[in-house]
Amino acid sequence: MDNVIFKRRSIRRFLDKPVEQEKLERILRAGMQAPSAHNNQRWELLVVTDKDKREALSKMSPWAGMVAKAPVAIVVMGDTSNEELKQWFQQDLSACTENILLQIAEENLGGCWMGFYPNMERVKMIQDYFNIPEQILPFSVIALGYSEDENKYVDRYDPNRVHYNKY
Repeated sequence: MDNVIFKRRSIRRFLDKPVEQEKLERILRAGMQAPSAHNNQRWELLVVTDKDKREALSKMSPWAGMVAKAPVAIVVMGDTSNEELKQWFQQDLSACTENILLQIAEENLGGCWMGFYPNMERVKMIQDYFNIPEQILPFSVIALGYSEDENKYVDRYDPNRVHYNKY
C-alpha cells in the first residue's frame, strides 16, 4: 500500500518552515488536473502565505484554527457565473480539493481540508475579507506545510459497506 492514496491523512500540526515554491506549484497544478463537469474547470485557487491573513482566515470557522500555524493555506473556489454548470461545482471542487491533498502527501507535506461551503456565513466572510467577487464561491480551505506527523497507511476498508448488484 505504497500508493499516495493510501498514505494521505489529515495533518493538523505544522512546523514553522516555509514550503518551497516548486512544491507549491506542483500542488496547485495537481488541483487543476481534476475532472470537471463538461471539462469546464471553473475553479480558482487563492494561496494565502501572509501570516496576518492566515490568522484572520483561521477565525472564520470554529474548525480552522490550524490555518494560523500552517505556512500555507489554499482557498479552493468556484466560479458560479454559468447557471447551467453551477449545479456541478461542488463535485468539481471536491475533486480539485482531493487532488491537492494527494499531491501534498506526495510532496511529503501535511495537509487538512476544511469545508466552508455551503455555510454561507463563512463563505461571505472569506469573500469580504479577500475582496472576492460574488460569483466566486469559496468552497474549501486547505492548510498545508511541513509537519512532524506523517502521512501513513491506516486501513479503512470495511467489506460490510460494499454491495454487489443489490443492496
